[in-house]
Amino acid sequence: MQRHWRCTVSCALALLPLAGWAQSAPTQLFGYSNPTAEARLDEEFLAVPDAKLAGEELKTLTAEPHLASSPQDYKTAEYVAAKFRAAGLETEIVPYRVLMNQPRKVSFEARTDEGVLLATGPTPEHVSSDPYQDNPNVVMPFNGSSASGDVTGEVVYANYGTLADFNQLAAEHVDLHGKIVLVRYGANFRGVKVYIAQQRGAAGVLIYSDPRDDGYYQGDVYPHGPWRPATGVQRGSVQYLFNYPGDPQTPGVASTMTLPDSARMDPMKTGNQPTIISIPISYHDAEPMLRALKGAAVPTNWQGALPFHYHVGGSGVRVHLVSDQDYKIRTIWDVIGRIPGSEQPDAWVVLGNHRDAWVYGAVDPNSGTAAMLEAVHGIGALLRQGWRPKRTIIFASWDAEEEGLIGSTEWAEQNAKPLQKAVAYFNVDVAVAGPSFTAEAVPSLKKFLRELTKEVPSPVSGSVYSQWKLRSAHELAAADASADAPVGDLGSGSDFTPFLQHLGVPSTDIGSEGAYGVYHSVFDNYAWYTMNADPHFVYLQEMARVFGLEALHMADADVLPLDYVSYGQELTQYLKNAQAKPTARGIDFGPALAAATQFTAAAQQVMSLELHPPANPTALNTALRSVETAFLSDAGLPDRPWYKHTVYAPGVYTGYAAVDIPGVNEALDAGKTDVAKAQLLALTAAIQKAGAELESVK
Repeated sequence: MQRHWRCTVSCALALLPLAGWAQSAPTQLFGYSNPTAEARLDEEFLAVPDAKLAGEELKTLTAEPHLASSPQDYKTAEYVAAKFRAAGLETEIVPYRVLMNQPRKVSFEARTDEGVLLATGPTPEHVSSDPYQDNPNVVMPFNGSSASGDVTGEVVYANYGTLADFNQLAAEHVDLHGKIVLVRYGANFRGVKVYIAQQRGAAGVLIYSDPRDDGYYQGDVYPHGPWRPATGVQRGSVQYLFNYPGDPQTPGVASTMTLPDSARMDPMKTGNQPTIISIPISYHDAEPMLRALKGAAVPTNWQGALPFHYHVGGSGVRVHLVSDQDYKIRTIWDVIGRIPGSEQPDAWVVLGNHRDAWVYGAVDPNSGTAAMLEAVHGIGALLRQGWRPKRTIIFASWDAEEEGLIGSTEWAEQNAKPLQKAVAYFNVDVAVAGPSFTAEAVPSLKKFLRELTKEVPSPVSGSVYSQWKLRSAHELAAADASADAPVGDLGSGSDFTPFLQHLGVPSTDIGSEGAYGVYHSVFDNYAWYTMNADPHFVYLQEMARVFGLEALHMADADVLPLDYVSYGQELTQYLKNAQAKPTARGIDFGPALAAATQFTAAAQQVMSLELHPPANPTALNTALRSVETAFLSDAGLPDRPWYKHTVYAPGVYTGYAAVDIPGVNEALDAGKTDVAKAQLLALTAAIQKAGAELESVK
């Protein structure tokens, strides 16, 4: 759905101090023995994040293209570090040496079967008016982790490149060996498209953005609107992050500056890197190829918005692809700012956002960086007044996220031992693409997010929570007006991944969506942002307030605000859904369901203690924090042991989207009954272990 939004009087009000807002803020806070004192602290914090300053920070961060490991990237690290230090945080820039590619040459040449030239490219991104598009530091369209090579083959169109799409081609006896697969963005992670094409024998992949998905079919294109123009290209990594993220040569090991080269692995043997070429292109470049393809007409759900009927191909078009990638060990820079806890310094609350961008990255990721800096600004004001958090707060600006969650993964792997005591990781990435607040979290933190968003005023009216709930009810046509605001599950695709799915740290991810058609293109810049996303930066201010409250509430709560009753209820539903699959017949889900029931009962007993905190909550907090870690399996998931969480992981064939109880569900979907049984046993043991942690509280 296209959303049209313009700032009204209410936006101007959001630029003013929060006069009178505290009187309508919640007076009860989950996990606090004295919620009134925390509410006063919240009010002081909420008055500080400034929309105008956030806009200035965004403009500075997006002044130049800043690809990871570039000199411009380091300048942004220095800028963020200076902001952290000015707020009173103990700050360091932490470097890592990691394997990454940058393009020397990327090109294609498309011809008809008769040799008539159809197109060459990629065509430079360009529109009639954009002040940023001609900067010489703009990197050509390319894919991170693409292989190098020089190949020629017939083109086959494979829709979105999902497993179902490739299986449909196979059912129609379309042979992909030696072919160039043309797929459109959407439905799954781009790396999955390449992964399946590689499995099916393709020589290369072209990935384009169809105007049906984020171009003129959705509305006016930039510079007249928010949607992708004809030459806009979505760059991106095709690393097989569903196997493991981070430095391709050091899975599970931090790629520090002192790590010897002898400790590095061959990335072509670790299952993390494609072996075939992939090149991203625009729909300007895809159109002549799609128009000339022969073969069978595509089904209705494969049809894009270009003005002709699409065909599968296999004849009609041949493409010559060249990908010359410069792979080398490059230096990246995380920025870490720390506020030591006054009572529990080993209990970390970590908040992160990545800073690197494919080009300028106004929305992705620097709306998140600007929001984080204003959250730090607000917390810095509290520090100057003498406040200190009970638990240590760490703000992190990650590098090289775009290439495969590299900066966050290396830091998490380096700090795996102290992170065993970390109480939460809070992520923001695409903080503001528009006005619609969204969130994902582990079940134990969904109530936490809903509660704190009730305290933050919306630039429209009411609170962030009330607008979130109202929009969700409208979009879902919810018959039940009392239905809560929806919080999704965490898959992958951003920096929460190593914290939750490798180390078992409870995590959230927040954002604010809108009509955003310039993702990973040169046009995701300050000019597009101020025209389309947030002209007065009030949603940056809103996100800074939410992000900062996450830090304050988790750092100062007497009892960790973790709701395991909801977790148990969701676990039970996941098991019932898996049990209902035809491939689950003959598999005994009884012990797992019994474990989930017992877990939920124990959580209900503990909830009463959380609502009425004991004088000494140490044992309670230790148990609450240990539950998420208990869901880890030392062996990890089948064929991808880096992912250790038995309840949540990115799907092998989704890449971004979460698969619940992944070991069980993916085995069932593949018809591997013995594997499903073994994974169900491992899951049952994890649920029992997690339940025992709750039962240990007396």
